[in-house]
Formats: sequence, structure tokens, C-alpha cells
Amino acid sequence: MKAPPDGYTLLQVSAAAAINATLYEKLNFNFIRDISPIAAIIRQPTILVVNPAVPATTIPEFIAYAKANPGKISMASAGIGSIPHLAGELFKTTAGIDIAHVPYRGDVPALTDLLSGQVHIYFTSPLVVAYIRAGKLRALAVTTSTRWEALPDLPTISEFLPGYETSTWFGVGAPRNTSPEIVEKLNKEINAALTDRSMKARLADLGGTMLPGSPADFGKLIVDETEKWGKVIRAANIKPE
Repeated sequence: MKAPPDGYTLLQVSAAAAINATLYEKLNFNFIRDISPIAAIIRQPTILVVNPAVPATTIPEFIAYAKANPGKISMASAGIGSIPHLAGELFKTTAGIDIAHVPYRGDVPALTDLLSGQVHIYFTSPLVVAYIRAGKLRALAVTTSTRWEALPDLPTISEFLPGYETSTWFGVGAPRNTSPEIVEKLNKEINAALTDRSMKARLADLGGTMLPGSPADFGKLIVDETEKWGKVIRAANIKPE
């Protein structure tokens, strides 16, 4: 944030930036105010998976099961304020269900306990596809507004709960007051890189959808996501550890 605005110091901006703006009350910076958005790069879906012992194979079946067992189903997350946590909180509110949040210190311990049946559900990254295909986890839906190409038969949550959408995204920003000429040049080069065949293949391996667009498009994404997650955090009264 304090670097010279010359285009040589850049920041990878992620969905965490939009979350932290509300989660932490006394940040000494503001992503909307203190960066010049350059370009979005990728959006990744989150997948709602359950341990196979959970007697539900669809979102409606899971919601019905959760309503029949209020407070008895446990939801893992990678930590308070993480995307898996907030995706779950938004799901709970939208579906009108009561499930218990169990925060872990990262994705690996959360996934380990999900596989062993210590917890029941988890909103996780596309990197668990191998476990899904091996039958060690059951996928119920993806959280993005459109289906994921790698698992085209897997529905979206919004097909059952209209308006529900969450995802992980990444982009690039520069210090505020970076000149429009520098911002436009970097935006052009990043968008060009996203058309490269090897880049497309690598991002696809990560389960991502490319997000080409203008600096204004990326700035709007940051603002919209900050507002969205702010509502979720305030409604659920989420506080950082």
C-alpha cells in the first residue's frame, strides 16, 4: 500500500480482501480505497461435500435432514472468516437450517476429519475431485451460479435456493494513485496472458474459470463482494479469533 505507484509493486487480491473489510474492525488499510484494481484473473467454485454416512444425496434431501436434526449436523471450515465458513453461513441462512460450525486451522485438518466422519459437511475447493470420484466424499452441489465443467452433472445450489452464489476469486491490484496508463497497460497484458493455451490449461487444472475484464470490472467485483460478505458477517455476528 505504501509502495511507489509505478507499476512494479503489485498485489494478489483475493476474496479474503472482501471478507476482511468487515471481519476486522480496525484494519489500517481498505482495499476499495487503497488499491487501484487492475484485473481479475480466476474464479473457483466451492463444492458442498458430505461424508458418505450422511443420508442425503441432493440439496433438498440434505436440507430436509438438517431440519429434522437441528444442531446435530457439524460443518467444518478452514477457520473463522474463511470462504468455507462464510459459504456455509450463507447456506444456513438461505436454507433456514441450524448446523454447528466447527472451525479448523486450515483446509487439511478439516478435510481429514470430514473423511473420517468426525464432521459431516464441508464447503471445499475443486481439488477434492479425486475423493469424490473414489467415493470417499459425496458431492451435493457447487456454489457458483453456473455448473462446473469438470463435474457437469453436479447441480448448483442456486438451482434449489435461488440467489445463492459463492466462489473464490483472485486478481491483481496496484497502490492507489497508480496512473491510468500503467493500469491499462497491466490490464491489457494480464488479459492477454489469460488467452494463452498453457495458462488456460493450468487454470482449468485448478478448477477455475478465467475472469477477463477491465479495471472497472474488477473494482466492481471487489465492491460487490465486500458488501455481500459484510451482510453475512453482520447477520451471523461473526468475530475473528
